[in-house]
Amino acid sequence: MDNQTQVFEFILLGLSEQPLQQQVLFCLSSSLYLIGCLGNLLTILAILLDPHLHSPMYFFLSNLSLLDICFTSTTIPKMLVNHLCGHSTISSEACLTQMYFFIAFGAADSILLSAMAYDRYLAICCPLHYLTIMSVLRCALLVAVPWISANLISMVHTILMTHLSFCSNRIPHFFCDLNALIKLSCSNTQVNEMLVLVLGGSVVLIPFVCIMASYTPIAVAVWKVPSAQGKWKAFSTCSSHLCVVSLFYGTIIGVYFNPASTHTTQRDLAATVMYTMVTPMLNPFIYSLRNRNLKEALRKLLKGNHLAKPL
Repeated sequence: MDNQTQVFEFILLGLSEQPLQQQVLFCLSSSLYLIGCLGNLLTILAILLDPHLHSPMYFFLSNLSLLDICFTSTTIPKMLVNHLCGHSTISSEACLTQMYFFIAFGAADSILLSAMAYDRYLAICCPLHYLTIMSVLRCALLVAVPWISANLISMVHTILMTHLSFCSNRIPHFFCDLNALIKLSCSNTQVNEMLVLVLGGSVVLIPFVCIMASYTPIAVAVWKVPSAQGKWKAFSTCSSHLCVVSLFYGTIIGVYFNPASTHTTQRDLAATVMYTMVTPMLNPFIYSLRNRNLKEALRKLLKGNHLAKPL
């Protein structure tokens, strides 16, 4: 960076500059964060402690819950602390660190959702070969690939960001968002913008298309199930996944893959709140309400009898 334009700290303008709105948004954000973390943590514990849930589907779900906790924890706690302490600054090093983990956890979340769709496709369309195909090794690979690839993608964005100089240090956001930082730069950002589309497409658009494509044969297979009970069971496991996919990808695509001329700060903030706070909070409820086995495991966990051994 050039010394004359080097920024040592950024100012996060937050969700609103109105004091009354700030109080309301603080209460809302803290509630969503706590409910989301508690719900996802209970989901992880229920799956770990119940042997009946030690299957590929619940293995992926527990990893999704872990990612959701990490994803929200990169941004929300800092925003809440800033509000409580009455300041809104973040050092340039902390800003880049926050951006790195936000991209890494968000990208891993996206790729993992496509792995979950692949799992449901095999379970419904290839039930006889499902356990053979979804071996322990394959499940581990399907979880490791999102974590590793997401961190590599995030590393590329972060390294490129360190070479930019900035005209302003005021970020019109509640965290160090990649697009917001690019807009503040005085440098040539063509490479950064191109990689947002190319790498973003690889972790958002491609998984989204793959998920939608996988549900075509799933829908056909479910339609052919002779019993109404069988259809409902297959539909309930897939519909919960589709709800999560629609909320997560719909808002991300709206923020990062629409023409810049259609963007407004308030609209982008509202969409960002959806996929950073609302979706991670809803995930455990969406999956548990539509899944009898998980509901039963959560009930046992909350009653404290998860350690009880069968006679």
